[in-house]
Amino acid sequence: MTQIILSIGREYGSGGHEIATKLAEIYKLPLYDHNILDEIAAKKNLDVSTLEEYDEKKHNIFLTRTVRGMTNSPANNIANLQFNFLKEKANAGESFVVVGRCAETKLKGITDGLITFFILGDKEAKIQRIMNLHHMNHHDAEVFIDEKDRRRKKYHNGHCEMHWGDSRCYELSINSSKLGIDETVRIMCEYIDARKAALEQK
Repeated sequence: MTQIILSIGREYGSGGHEIATKLAEIYKLPLYDHNILDEIAAKKNLDVSTLEEYDEKKHNIFLTRTVRGMTNSPANNIANLQFNFLKEKANAGESFVVVGRCAETKLKGITDGLITFFILGDKEAKIQRIMNLHHMNHHDAEVFIDEKDRRRKKYHNGHCEMHWGDSRCYELSINSSKLGIDETVRIMCEYIDARKAALEQK
């Protein structure tokens, strides 16, 4: 069976997680997101709430020391635990869908089956989506989106040379606001199927 890893980067409010969930269902693949921490905690006998506290946070370079490859930054250590978890899965030949976690960069070169996407959306469409999902007013939803994306950008750019959302990081960037979630998924499936077919011909 051909190995495929679907890496989904996304702007907050773009429906990226819903799209990833649908792709995981269509291709019958495990989905990795925040649940990575549950698996790491169980494997290493750690408290998952402690891991979650520092998840997807950029380490503070002014408070961080690195000596012989070891760092005192909890955020950096937890990020690396997740990167290593994904690399182990990829190196073992497993197929899966992963949301965020710098996967488009951290898994690059491990397998030809890495297929990378970035989901973006129109600002107003994202605001309306978050208003509906979280019962927020327009202003609060806009502020919430900006804060979430700011954190994602800092996290990604703190661990990768290429910038978060830069189209050169991804095979396909797509605006889910233009055609809606289901049609966006359909288009992505066409691309995935074409990539799978090309891999199988090698």
